[in-house]
Order: sequence, then structure tokens, then C-alpha cells
Amino acid sequence: MKALDELTFDNRFARLGDAFSTHVLPDPLDEPRLVVASNAAMALLDLDPAVAETPVFAELFSGHKLWAEAEPRAMIYSGHQFGGYTPQLGDGRGLLLGEVYNEAGEHWDLHLKGAGMTPYSRMGDGRAVLRSSIREFLASEALHALGIPSSRALCVIGSSTPVWREKQERGAMVLRLAPSHIRFGHFEYFYYTKKPEQQAELAEHVLNLHYPECREQPEPYLAMFREIVERNAEMIAKWQAYGFCHGVMNTDNMSILGITFDFGPFAFLDDFDAHFICNHSDHEGRYSFSNQVPIGQWNLSALAQALTPFISVDALKEALGLYLPLYQAHYLDLMRRRLGLTTAEDDDQQLVERLLKLMQNSGVDYTLFFRRLGDESAALAVARLRDDFVDMAGFDAWAEQYKERVARDADSSEEQRRERMHAVNPLYILRNYLAQNAITAAESGDYSEVRRLHEVLSRPFEEQAGMEQYAQRPPDWGKHLEISCSS
Repeated sequence: MKALDELTFDNRFARLGDAFSTHVLPDPLDEPRLVVASNAAMALLDLDPAVAETPVFAELFSGHKLWAEAEPRAMIYSGHQFGGYTPQLGDGRGLLLGEVYNEAGEHWDLHLKGAGMTPYSRMGDGRAVLRSSIREFLASEALHALGIPSSRALCVIGSSTPVWREKQERGAMVLRLAPSHIRFGHFEYFYYTKKPEQQAELAEHVLNLHYPECREQPEPYLAMFREIVERNAEMIAKWQAYGFCHGVMNTDNMSILGITFDFGPFAFLDDFDAHFICNHSDHEGRYSFSNQVPIGQWNLSALAQALTPFISVDALKEALGLYLPLYQAHYLDLMRRRLGLTTAEDDDQQLVERLLKLMQNSGVDYTLFFRRLGDESAALAVARLRDDFVDMAGFDAWAEQYKERVARDADSSEEQRRERMHAVNPLYILRNYLAQNAITAAESGDYSEVRRLHEVLSRPFEEQAGMEQYAQRPPDWGKHLEISCSS
């Protein structure tokens, strides 16, 4: 394992130059202190977990110190925000400190969020608050533990620096990791500003570093776009299967790698509601839970437009046509597994849709339903779950169809079925009220709940002794928390 001064930097994005980013030094926080760190994320950098407790750790990730090899840069990009194009955005409060490669040869961006003002801050102060930093940290690591592609979070550093939002809060920084922080909006920026040389340089950078296998194809850029389409189809299928709502699917929040990042007013479903809107600023419901699938396609279309200098329109349309079939295949495969099925039948899509419709009208807890469905035999499980449904006759009809479907499935013991279902149906998810409880404690200086919740969520499929309170249905107040873009 490495010490902090042993990290090896290779700042490939910084070498693209000033047309792509601006050199900015982080603005230090006052009285920095460690709130929480992820041992699993630290392992990606080959770091010894013990270094998180050293003073230099908090100093490095609060802007007080910097590696000599680091080259902090604020990236420039644009994007479609709630459907409207914004010509210039960029890292308004984040800095790409540099790129580190580990012993396995993997490159990881060190991206410090909340690092102060940049040329792209617009009217903002460049800060992040403790509340939003904790939420992003927990979400990044929780999604990864669920098997959903995501950026990672190394740590949150708190401070005494005052920051004004709706009220005075405390500033914080979160250090996030990803193989790249390039977004759809990077390509849009150079396309709409008519800078073909820089756009070609960006495309070569992404192709060579992140999609090198596409170089072997007759049309490398087209092959890369197809891969981006497939990755986004799979990512959004996992969002939908596990009830994750991103909340702000602007094109500047969409990774070129097909990973979840730029967490704002996200939420996991408590009661199943296909029309759930997790962002209380989203008055039209553009980014509602059920809209995430078509918005994913809309965003890919926006990226396709920006790639027209490299790929023919017909080829781009053909590649975009792959999105929905790929999404549906990934989603149905995941939902079959969540139902404990190991084979495929033509009516499985209908089986899933009927269940979700029954859930929609009954306020059924989305996560716990699937977990309890695997606790015992299909017959006993549906008998126990029946009382959660308003339309009991409708559920009884579904239950009969489900039991018959299970009986036709692969021959396995009840114990094997239970293990199989529990391996894909989490007991613990990041519910908004759990995050809020941890935030409330942290804002009073107690970080133990943030750390405990992080540990529980790092093993979402395992029943953990003494952690029953994290697997309960939320209280009524916990279902009605308003989460906004303010951070």
C-alpha cells in the first residue's frame, strides 16, 4: 500500500491545454476535518486506509496542500439543461487535480468538488456544503456496491467555512474518482462554438484513452458512439431496476463513459411510483423516474448531433436505434433475476409490468417487496406480501401467474432460490431519510452516523447484525423530503 506522497501522476487531460480547461488553484477551507473516507475507493489508488486519519489527508483534500505533480484544472463544457441549451458551463466549483495511475495500470481522475470559484462559476461561490457533499459521497459508494456504474468518492472533508444557501451552512469538499470526467457537454461545447480542431482533438483523446478497442473497427468513431449508447442503456436499466432517480439528467451531467455522476437531488424510490419526481425544482417532471429512459435517448441524440462532423447522420440514427432494445433487454434480464427467474419466457415482460402497476396503486415499498419475495418459497412469500396491496384480487391473480412461472423455471432448492434472489435484491438502500439523519448529526459535529451508514451500504445484499433500523420502511416524514439542486 502507498502513502499519500507516493501517488504517481499522469495528467493526460491537462496536457490538452488551455482550450479545454483553465489552471485554477483550490481555495482552502477553514479548519478542515475528516468527515468520512471510503477504504474501497482508497484501494483504487493503492492507498493505505490509515492515511485517512492523518492531518495531511484533510489538508490535501481541503485545498491547503497540493502535490507537486498535480495540475489543478477547471474543465470547460456546455450542455442542455432541462431541454434548453446553455452555451457555456464548466467546472464552477470543481477542479480536476490530476490523474493518478495505480499498480494495475488504471488511471483515476482526482476531482475535488467544492474547491472555490473558477472562471466558470457564473453567479456561484464555487463552494459545496456539507449536506450535498455527504449525499454525493454516500450515493457514489452505494451505487457501486449495488453494481450500478458510478463515479466513486474517496472522502468528505468538513470545515468551519460559512456558506450561504437558503440558510448559512458549512462548506465541505468531496474528492471523487472516475476514469474520466468528460461529459456529453464537452463535445457540445466545441461543436456549437465551431471549433473543429479542438473537437477532433477531444474525440481522439476519448477514443485513444477510453475506447481503444474501437480503433480496430472500420469506423472507430461510430464504434465508440455505439459503445456509449450501450453503456448508457445498461446504466439506465440498472437505475430503473433498482429504483434510482438521478434528478438532473442534463447533458452536462452525462458521462462519456456511461457512469452515474454529478449527484444532485437524487433519490431511491421508497413506495413504488413510476411518476416520482425527486427534484422539487423540476416543476414539469422532465426528469421523473419514468422519464429517465426517454431522456437517456434524448441526451444521446444531443451527443449524436455534436458528433456529426465525424459520423454520418444515417449511421448515428442507426446507432441510436439500438438504445431502446438494449435498454429493454438489460432491464428485463435484471427484473427476471430480481424475481428469482433463471430462464426467459415471452410473457415475462407482462409479468413485470402487471406487478409494477399493482405496486403503483398500493404504496408498496419497492426495495423490501423484492427482498421479502426471496425470503421463502414463492407460495409463502406472496401469501405474506398480499396484505400490502390494495387490489388484493389483482395481486392474487398475479401471484398465481408468478407461482406457475417459478414452477416452470430451472430446478433448484428453496435455499438456492433464496441465495440467488438475496444476491440481487438489496436489504439496505440509501433512503433519503437515512441520509438526512446522517447529515443532521454531521452538521452538529457527529460523523459517526455518516460512517456507519456508509459501512452498511457498502454491503447492501448482506443481512448485518444490529443494523435492522437501516432496513425499515421510512417514517411518513421521510417520504416527503424536498431535495433541490442547491448544494
